[in-house]
Amino acid sequence: MRRRADTGAVERMPSAHFAHWPPGLPHHLTVPQTHLFHNVEVSAARYPGKPFIIFYDNELSFAAFRREAELIAGFLQRDCGVRAGDRVLLFMQNSPQWALAFFGILRADAVVVPVNPMNRTEELRHCIADSGARVAFVAQDLLPQLQRLLGEHAAEGPGLRHVIVAAYSDYLQRPTDLAVPEFVAAPRQPLDGSGLWAWADMLAAGRTPGPMSAGADDLAVLPYTSGTTGRPKGCMHTHRTLMTTSVGGVNWFGRTQDAVYLTALPMFHVTGMSGSLNGPMYVGATIVVLPRWQRDAAAACIERHRVTVWQTISTMLIDFLANPDLGRYDLSSLAGIRGGGAAMPEAICRKLKALTGLDYVEGYGMTETMAATHLNPPQRPKAQCLGMPLFDVDARIIDPDTLRELPSGETGEIVMHGPQVMQGYWRDEQATRAAFVDIDGKRFLRSGDLGYVDADGYFFMADRLKRMINAAGYKVWPAEVEALMYHHPAIEEVCVIAARDAHRGETVKAVVVLKAEHRGKVGAQQIVDWAHEKMAAYKCPRLVDFVESLPKSGAGKVMWRELQQRQDARDAAGAP
Repeated sequence: MRRRADTGAVERMPSAHFAHWPPGLPHHLTVPQTHLFHNVEVSAARYPGKPFIIFYDNELSFAAFRREAELIAGFLQRDCGVRAGDRVLLFMQNSPQWALAFFGILRADAVVVPVNPMNRTEELRHCIADSGARVAFVAQDLLPQLQRLLGEHAAEGPGLRHVIVAAYSDYLQRPTDLAVPEFVAAPRQPLDGSGLWAWADMLAAGRTPGPMSAGADDLAVLPYTSGTTGRPKGCMHTHRTLMTTSVGGVNWFGRTQDAVYLTALPMFHVTGMSGSLNGPMYVGATIVVLPRWQRDAAAACIERHRVTVWQTISTMLIDFLANPDLGRYDLSSLAGIRGGGAAMPEAICRKLKALTGLDYVEGYGMTETMAATHLNPPQRPKAQCLGMPLFDVDARIIDPDTLRELPSGETGEIVMHGPQVMQGYWRDEQATRAAFVDIDGKRFLRSGDLGYVDADGYFFMADRLKRMINAAGYKVWPAEVEALMYHHPAIEEVCVIAARDAHRGETVKAVVVLKAEHRGKVGAQQIVDWAHEKMAAYKCPRLVDFVESLPKSGAGKVMWRELQQRQDARDAAGAP
């Protein structure tokens, strides 16, 4: 219970977790009411010559980072016609260019549309059309997926008109003995086609941006998330929501300007964006960037650059600890390992503890909340636990049907109210209304996850309310995969479900009814190969079952729960 300052009324808010709150931290966190780029200006002024980014032993200082981000902003404004509030697509792997483009777009008072680099052309087409982006940043290895959309007319606007192409190797000016992937080491390729600009030419243009005008409550980032309808939706996040999770994470874990982060989680995802990019920029720390997961490169970077902080997911950590050569590396600099997305197996936590003396500290959040709303306290974490609500977050468990708040120990839907919650879904008022519920006069986001709270106020996941597959931390929405699969000429009907996977936790399985003329002629691997051409790899079915028909209700709806229950039973029995 606490008293609401504006009215004097008593406000109900669960508080059992405060007994285990990190020592010395306040329950309320005052977040800077500034443009996110102000963090770049402050850190560049405080630590100009210090490296912000280390990329395969190549360094980019805070001062150089600010200078290049401002050149990017000037080019966007003066050569691409970007104005305040315009959306700009960002389609790359982790790299100096990803971070520079992110902050350059913000410096131009525009809105970043971060896109998974595994996305294919059809997925990109929707993001471009829905967001109204006219400008995009892309890495040269991903250009073929995007270039065919350049100049394509969009129903909502003019479509994509300018594409700035980056070669990762531009930031490899000094040699390294680390194993650099071919797509990173590839030299800059000549560009062929109108509307294409080379990253190097953009910087060489030397444009100066106009003054910043955006405020804390202006739109800053529009990450896309899918849902039960299969139509990806943009989550409207402001400078304030980004600042909340950036500053919150730094304070929760006590990070300082001398922290060194291993940034291996993808920056396009809100977890990596908030915890491994924006947080370090705010505090003035250094990030060691890997474009893709490489367990030996990760271990070598931890040793070489004395990495203190690693934000990771279960699949990365499992692979890291399975490395037979891990004993060759000095990991003694590590002071904190945290993550989320999927529960860490208890055996892996024990192995980590034995190797490093560190607990794996788990958290919970959503694209709709710009990463964490819950974290375990570092001094008292619980295993396979979502953690406790963070600064100024009111999280509760409710009955998903009656919306009645449930007591400790009972399972219901997790709902959250807090300063990091999105404004709503971009251009989708119906979905926005469905995503929120009013409780005690406050607007709560419905997570769609079922959980419970223990006597200490810690939250635990129990099950999912929404039809969703958690594949190695990536959220896969079956309806979206089904919608794409219906483009296959041989598929008459399809239902996508989850199957157990020893490495990924869950994987995607398609139950397919073939058209009569294709039965016996199309095999499972052909379906899998086709899917890899049409959608991001993590969404692709890895398993395909062919059936004569799908179970349907009296109303003609596919009974996906029945298929899921059959698969769960097969998995429990160890059947293939």
